[in-house]
Amino acid sequence: MNSPDVEQVLGVDACHRVGSFRFVLSDRHWEWSDEVAAMHGYDPGTMQPTTELLLSHKHPEDRDEVAAALSETVEKGEPFCSRHRIVDTAGRVRQVLVVADQDLDEDGNPLGTSGFYIELDDDTEESGSGAHPVEQADLADIVRSRAAIEQAKGALMLVYGISADRAFDVLTWRSQESNVKLRFLARQLVAEFTEAVNAPTGLRSVFDHLLLTVHERIDDPAGSPQQA
Repeated sequence: MNSPDVEQVLGVDACHRVGSFRFVLSDRHWEWSDEVAAMHGYDPGTMQPTTELLLSHKHPEDRDEVAAALSETVEKGEPFCSRHRIVDTAGRVRQVLVVADQDLDEDGNPLGTSGFYIELDDDTEESGSGAHPVEQADLADIVRSRAAIEQAKGALMLVYGISADRAFDVLTWRSQESNVKLRFLARQLVAEFTEAVNAPTGLRSVFDHLLLTVHERIDDPAGSPQQA
């Protein structure tokens, strides 16, 4: 099995097929974003997800393995992470990557899990692939990368007053122009912007300079934005 490619998972096309979900341990109920509901074939607000409904949409060949992992979430609020197939209400098979982390209260007690679904392109999967757990290193990299990209988008939205889509376009453009992977660029930009916002004057000029030169200060920028 090939590990999921972080750049493909977090690419321009995939970012429009991402939805969030949440599982609350106390009353064992699920919450789906409109995007996740749509992946399963439902209109927003027309259904209440349950564990039984969730499992009913898993591909028959993947269901047992996903159910075994999911039981840990339902009983203990453990993270649930895998790459598998779902079948929507129209019978269409979709490849998804599910990434969930544990929600804890202030004392470290589990409250449940929250995370996101990513609908993958067909060419990111092996032919005939079934359910596969996500390796811990892959999961950690995906979570860190997605968080950094979202933070970098937020910084661009704040400074330039642009939408989330346009902010992502700017990051993608800088990645392509500098030949540095998007996730590396985003992490470095967030780190340097966090320090730069303490500057008393010239915030816009500081950010302009960081955006246009951030690729020069990345330790390991090897590989083009399109490479694994």
